[in-house]
Amino acid sequence: MQAVHEGSRWMLRLDDGQELFEALTGFAEREQVRAAAIAFGIGMFRRATVGYWDGQQYRPKELTVPHEVVGLHGSIARADGRPSVHLHAALAGPDHGLVGGHLMSATVGVLQELLVETFPGRTFGRPLVESFGLRMLDLEPGGQV
Repeated sequence: MQAVHEGSRWMLRLDDGQELFEALTGFAEREQVRAAAIAFGIGMFRRATVGYWDGQQYRPKELTVPHEVVGLHGSIARADGRPSVHLHAALAGPDHGLVGGHLMSATVGVLQELLVETFPGRTFGRPLVESFGLRMLDLEPGGQV
């Protein structure tokens, strides 16, 4: 991975074969990122799993052929004392069809470029909201979700 920053903005390049969530979690730990928005991402995934939330659970779809990442965005927060990365993706397959949703896992193919905007001095939380059965972003931990 390559990473450069100017102020609160980081540009990351992940390389072929890297596990996306592992790389982003490692980045957040190394750079002590406790609150961030992943503004965009482009590149390719060798394989990925996207999910659709049906109101009770995620319905996963595994993509086993490479797909181009035409849109990737999300957030980095803290949950249970660790970085929590939440991403959504739009992916184009070899037939030029798009598939997307909640990104559950992904392995970089060739490269992945990401812009991460951090919020220094802040910590975003991601507590479990039992009524939905989901971890939801909390911009002001300790307040109401």
